[in-house]
Amino acid sequence: MSASKSLLVELGTEELPPKALDELSAAFAHGVCEGLAKRGIEAAVDAAHAYCSPRRLAVHIPRVADTQPEQTIERRGPAVAAGLDVAGQPTKALLGFAHSCGVDVAKLERLDTGKGAWFVFRAVQPGHTLAALLPEVVAEALKALPIPRPMRWASHEHTFVRPAHWLVMLHGADVVDGEVLGIRSGRQSSGHRFMHPQPVHVADADGWLAAMRGAKVLADPDERRQRVRDEVARAARETGGVPRLSDELLHEVANLAEWPVAIACSFEREFLAVPHEALVTTMETNQKFVPVFSASGELTEHFIGIANIESKNPAEIRRGYERVIRPRFADAKFFWDEDLKTPLASYQDQLKGVTYQKTLGSLWDKSCRVAEMARIIAGRVDVDGGLATRAAALGKCDLLTRMVGEFPELQGVMGRYCAAHDGEPAAVAAAIDSAYQPRFARDAIAADKVGQVVAVAERVDTLAGIFAAGQKPSGTKDPFALRRAALGLARTLIEGKLELDLRAVFIEALELLPDAVFAAGVKAGKDGKRPPVDAGKQRAALAVELHAFVLERLRGYYADQGFAADVFDAVAAVDPEHLLDFDQRMHAVAEFSCLPAAASLAAANKRVANILRKQAEEDGQPLAIGKVDPVHFEQPAEHALAAALDAAKAESAAALASGDYAVVLKRLAALQPPVDAFFDEVLVNAEDPAVRHNRLALLGQLKAAFGAVADIALLRG
Repeated sequence: MSASKSLLVELGTEELPPKALDELSAAFAHGVCEGLAKRGIEAAVDAAHAYCSPRRLAVHIPRVADTQPEQTIERRGPAVAAGLDVAGQPTKALLGFAHSCGVDVAKLERLDTGKGAWFVFRAVQPGHTLAALLPEVVAEALKALPIPRPMRWASHEHTFVRPAHWLVMLHGADVVDGEVLGIRSGRQSSGHRFMHPQPVHVADADGWLAAMRGAKVLADPDERRQRVRDEVARAARETGGVPRLSDELLHEVANLAEWPVAIACSFEREFLAVPHEALVTTMETNQKFVPVFSASGELTEHFIGIANIESKNPAEIRRGYERVIRPRFADAKFFWDEDLKTPLASYQDQLKGVTYQKTLGSLWDKSCRVAEMARIIAGRVDVDGGLATRAAALGKCDLLTRMVGEFPELQGVMGRYCAAHDGEPAAVAAAIDSAYQPRFARDAIAADKVGQVVAVAERVDTLAGIFAAGQKPSGTKDPFALRRAALGLARTLIEGKLELDLRAVFIEALELLPDAVFAAGVKAGKDGKRPPVDAGKQRAALAVELHAFVLERLRGYYADQGFAADVFDAVAAVDPEHLLDFDQRMHAVAEFSCLPAAASLAAANKRVANILRKQAEEDGQPLAIGKVDPVHFEQPAEHALAAALDAAKAESAAALASGDYAVVLKRLAALQPPVDAFFDEVLVNAEDPAVRHNRLALLGQLKAAFGAVADIALLRG
């Protein structure tokens, strides 16, 4: 019986890329666990723990067997017909197979299958030891890591994301001997590069983490991140301010230091005259510093740097951090001061010289289209059209400022500051910035109505233009980020509660594009010439396609909120006029699907749909649902369903008109008993045509009552 002990594998390297470190660590641990499982080595992979630091990848598995179980080997050889000649003697093929298996022909067995008989070799071999297999497992795990550009070092041919320097492989207290990336394994690890430069002796697998901690290396990334939080909080108390430590920055700085130590620093207050977003971007993105704010949310002259050492002279580190940030802030202040000398509106004419997209013209052309769309949309959602048009017209101007040239991620933000400085209305200045929202997956939409209008106009023009130019996304390729634009558009309409007919808006956006755009979007034939294009038909077809493209983005949007796919399908099937209405129906159908009657009514609706479709196929034309005439009722269940349906429609009419779909469906849910009774007691396909068509009409009205909200038949129940 094999022994089971803890396993520790650690690969030491030069400093690993901080943004990729967590992914590399998880992938390495997964690869090692998968390699053990593939070889049948019993291991507590569910309890495996991935460790990493800037200079190491490691995995610890608490219980790993020291050998494989016995291995059953079965090799199929030639067919019996090919393995024996007419005299029943072994052919060369059979002799060769037996030789390759290391046995006489007499030791081979026969396997009878439905397709014939075959010679097979069967044997049971003892399992290999962990020591023999682990180097191969580790090598495979490293080779499978997501490394886009591996590098070579020294004089060998091994490649990895960074040069590797040491390898520890311990099974309990025993060294697993082996070689990976040209490095021989042992029990000597390395501690902190400066605070513990001497080798670290690791006694056993379970003692590795403590040994690292003793050598000033926090190898557990969770522990390292918590130390960063604690250190930042400590340093912030020295400043009297509130640090802003985002998750993204936390992960990055924790992956830059093996023993993080926070240092409180400061800069000259005169730099606070620069827009705070530029200063924060410089601190967080360029220098990996933590900005410090006042209790009221204003940026202060303090920031926090994360050092990778407990220095005896922290003041020297502080001076170094302050010295590094000063010239960057000085540049930002210079750019800002220069930008204030030029009114934002004066950049409009220069936009004519900046290409937006070769078929769609310049940024000036795009700004004009977006401004016109903003005017149209504003009029439909009761927003000041003048403010929306002005914000859209100025929306691209800050792209030509020095600040955005230095900090591209601040487009819109700088436009807001410049517009406010120029005396533009506050709503215009705010919308220039907020129109970019949502900027990323979890970002909020624009909070202001003018910004929402411009955000919709901007995205509608982008989608319409790029689709018309023949550059729609394909597969994983989406160079213009149209999927993100479509989701941002949909979210703005829904979360901003804007009742807007998106199809009509797309048609109008397409009308603003010159006919030449549609011709350019058509691929040339084999002769190199583009076929003639009917721009009108193209516009109509693209409007439908664009609307469907936006709806498809909503599928994921609702899935992320926990809505079932069948709820989405049920609502999409009735094609609501605007997305806000779509959203209201989604919530109502999701609520309805949880009712006890939902499954039965969904099944009934499916049955109704099948009956009506079959009748239409028999008639050879769409079924015309007429009025229900009680004169043709023959069963009490018909009278009961008709009366219940009429009452339900009358009582829910006001709710349906106001869009309170939850109330409508809740009232219709009360139809379950008469619907069930109808199908139990009534034969729809009656011999009398008048009776049959009357029953079909009743079912058609039942389907239409539910269909006024969604196609309930698509619910899975």
